[in-house]
Amino acid sequence: MILVLVKALSDVCAGTSGFLLDFSSQTSPGTDNGEALPESIPSAPGTLPHFIEEPDDAYIIKSNPIALRCKARPAMQIFFKCNGEWVHQNEHVSEESLDESSGLKVREVFINVTRQQVEDFHGPEDYWCQCVAWSHLGTSKSRKASVRIAYLRKNFEQDPQGREVPIEGMIVLHCRPPEGVPAAEVEWLKNEEPIDSEQDENIDTRADHNLIIRQARLSDSGNYTCMAANIVAKRRSLSATVVVYVNGGWSSWTEWSACNVRCGRGWQKRSRTCTNPAPLNGGAFCEGMSVQKITCTSLCPVDGSWEVWSEWSVCSPECEHLRIRECTAPPPRNGGKFCEGLSQESENCTDGLCILDKKPLHEIKPQSIENASDIALYSGLGAAVVAVAVLVIGVTLYRRSQSDYGVDVIDSSALTGGFQTFNFKTVRQGNSLLLNSAMQPDLTVSRTYSGPICLQDPLDKELMTESSLFNPLSDIKVKVQSSFMVSLGVSERAEYHGKNHSRTFPHGNNHSFSTMHPRNKTPYIQNLSSLPTRTELRTTGVFGHLGGRLVMPNTGVSLLIPHGAIPEENSWEIYMSINQGEPSLQSDGSEVLLSPEVTCGPPDMIVTTPFALTIPHCADVSSEHWNIHLKKRTQQGKWEEVMSVEDESTSCYCLLDPFACHVLLDSFGTYALTGEPITDCAVKQLKVAVFGCMSCNSLDYNLRVYCVDNTPCAFQEVVSDERHQGGQLLEEPKLLHFKGNTFSLQISVLDIPPFLWRIKPFTACQEVPFSRVWCSNRQPLHCAFSLERYTPTTTQLSCKICIRQLKGHEQILQVQTSILESERETITFFAQEDSTFPAQTGPKAFKIPYSIRQRICATFDTPNAKGKDWQMLAQKNSINRNLSYFATQSSPSAVILNLWEARHQHDGDLDSLACALEEIGRTHTKLSNISESQLDEADFNYSRQNGL
Repeated sequence: MILVLVKALSDVCAGTSGFLLDFSSQTSPGTDNGEALPESIPSAPGTLPHFIEEPDDAYIIKSNPIALRCKARPAMQIFFKCNGEWVHQNEHVSEESLDESSGLKVREVFINVTRQQVEDFHGPEDYWCQCVAWSHLGTSKSRKASVRIAYLRKNFEQDPQGREVPIEGMIVLHCRPPEGVPAAEVEWLKNEEPIDSEQDENIDTRADHNLIIRQARLSDSGNYTCMAANIVAKRRSLSATVVVYVNGGWSSWTEWSACNVRCGRGWQKRSRTCTNPAPLNGGAFCEGMSVQKITCTSLCPVDGSWEVWSEWSVCSPECEHLRIRECTAPPPRNGGKFCEGLSQESENCTDGLCILDKKPLHEIKPQSIENASDIALYSGLGAAVVAVAVLVIGVTLYRRSQSDYGVDVIDSSALTGGFQTFNFKTVRQGNSLLLNSAMQPDLTVSRTYSGPICLQDPLDKELMTESSLFNPLSDIKVKVQSSFMVSLGVSERAEYHGKNHSRTFPHGNNHSFSTMHPRNKTPYIQNLSSLPTRTELRTTGVFGHLGGRLVMPNTGVSLLIPHGAIPEENSWEIYMSINQGEPSLQSDGSEVLLSPEVTCGPPDMIVTTPFALTIPHCADVSSEHWNIHLKKRTQQGKWEEVMSVEDESTSCYCLLDPFACHVLLDSFGTYALTGEPITDCAVKQLKVAVFGCMSCNSLDYNLRVYCVDNTPCAFQEVVSDERHQGGQLLEEPKLLHFKGNTFSLQISVLDIPPFLWRIKPFTACQEVPFSRVWCSNRQPLHCAFSLERYTPTTTQLSCKICIRQLKGHEQILQVQTSILESERETITFFAQEDSTFPAQTGPKAFKIPYSIRQRICATFDTPNAKGKDWQMLAQKNSINRNLSYFATQSSPSAVILNLWEARHQHDGDLDSLACALEEIGRTHTKLSNISESQLDEADFNYSRQNGL
């Protein structure tokens, strides 16, 4: 028993001495000179320390120190050792507690590690710290915790690059984040929204920070950004633009259209569109023709014609015989008309010898015949005397009531209706004083047409004004019928007779009238054709290698000579003119002249780059109801077709806008646009305007309503004529859409103030035949209205002018004016910006600076892997047709820019081009230096140089 107790004590003593030896062998924490730890250590039940919490790896962010902690039980002491050296005990923060479940002491220790400490350490490994805990049975060491300074570089090692891929192609965007501690985590954004690859199986973001889209969809187009982040900061890469494009594909051909002519040789066409699929996001446009045409032949209708009459038949008991004929020479075919007239005739065949009441006529007593003849003779004479007496009395009374108007009216209904139907008839035929008696009638063989008061020629309107129109000559008879519109019956065009008149011609005619003596008007009327008339407008300019622009003021006609079109060290005097006389282009069939005849020259000039000619037109091209052609006059004076606007051609190019056509040509000459209506819905745009002036009679005021083709040059001619006549524009001109549906045009005056003004009879509503409006060939067409004041004190006029096509469009012109010169308000005829600088040469004539133009051409003329970029430039500028023309040019982009210059000559900015370049230039680094600010500056300089 004693021996056992002694052994136990010896073991305890040995263990204690071993512990002390081990303890004493350690240097004291917090001392640098190996100072020993305290000799007396508190006693505790014997077990090795167990770490409840060990220090973790930590990162120092910026200059903030980090705290390392450890917790152990049972532990008498805990100290930190960092990089093999004890941390001073003053830097420890210790907390002691008791574990209630085991009754053992629990000790927890904290230390702070600063950025300076980590930066001052230079060793083969990272800065590290570990805990050492003591108990009665010995020591325990924790894991080593490394301490590092956290950072994240700014620049990515590899930014993602933009891609253009076809639909269903693979997209791979590479991203290598910046260097950092700890390593940065990568996240992808699309249009600033996070991408969740777990929700989209088509996207993979796990492969070494790269973004992989297995099959590209249109929805995958967008801006992609790589986001790198750690505990220090977040970094954004440059955005990469991904464009998923679709190359265009042709749709199926449509069915062949019907032959465009009802009779003879014509053409039919079929078309296809680049919509299967349509090119998207800059995809290549379909190659090939979009329209095909073939010739066709339609059977012509043949009208029937009568055979010769047959022989007379045998006389019948009724004393008649017959003869017949058949409609077989030829018979009607292919929808032709059947013969007009009777197919059989009958007549008496006995020359009065037929039996009457079973007796021959010669047996009837002569006395009865003589009695019957006498009774009939006396009855007829009596009735004639009564009729003549009534007629004389009626005419006498009516002339007394209507002497103010100088016409014979045979019906009192003339005074009851505002619009009447009447016929002007000549007393003599073949009078030498007939105006334009050789001209063919406008409408039908019946030689009548509606609305003769509406005049077409300037000579007509000067003759048929107040004195000649509203006071007809005494040998003209007026027949009034119960109708509501004016209609004159004429034999050729205006078959009324000139007659020596004591009154002078109306106020406002040209100076040729003022030199005539009132007694000698017949020789003048006989020689109307000898009067000089304006035949053309003309402008010129001298141009060289730098090119320029030639503008015909207030006509909408311009000519653009590109830079380099004229060889260096050469210069040409280039002219441009507009024919204002009778058009030399005579329309065939249903063809209509839609533009002025424009001549540019000299004809022998040769250009190396196509020039752009802008010609206004009056067709409504919003719907495909026209077949529009460009025609050129040959040296022999004949007109030949250059191209149809819808056709594909490599010789010239037509770009049709709503009010003008821009043509790229390589030869000078005379050009015009014609249109062939395909359906009745084809529309011509007319400009309607009303002018007013006082007449010779101080109480009368004349209104002249014009309907002309909606081209500036046509209206300029009206303005020029009205200035000579002293006319004033009373209302802003308006557009009238005139359909090709064969319905006529009505012009009427409405809402005339009662008791102040009155309109002379038969003129309140006037009707113009369809053919005169539809085929007016730009000649000013106008209707005249004469209003009369009741008293000279009336100085204000207010009324409405209604211009309407039957079953068509209608426009109302509101007239509110003062007839006094001093109180009139002036309405400007034309805007002033088009009336200056008719010839501009050199850089100031172009909106796009030459330096920017060169960069654009150098970029887009060079083909790339995807296709031809000049096609993208054309499509972004709404040039989607006939791209084969540009492919034949040495610099397609330069020709497209020339067309843009011609098309936007009246625009005030470069927005359309800037938007196109911005859209296309995202994938072209060469265009990055053409900024919007540079284009704005160029636009400002252009406007300043040209006084805009």
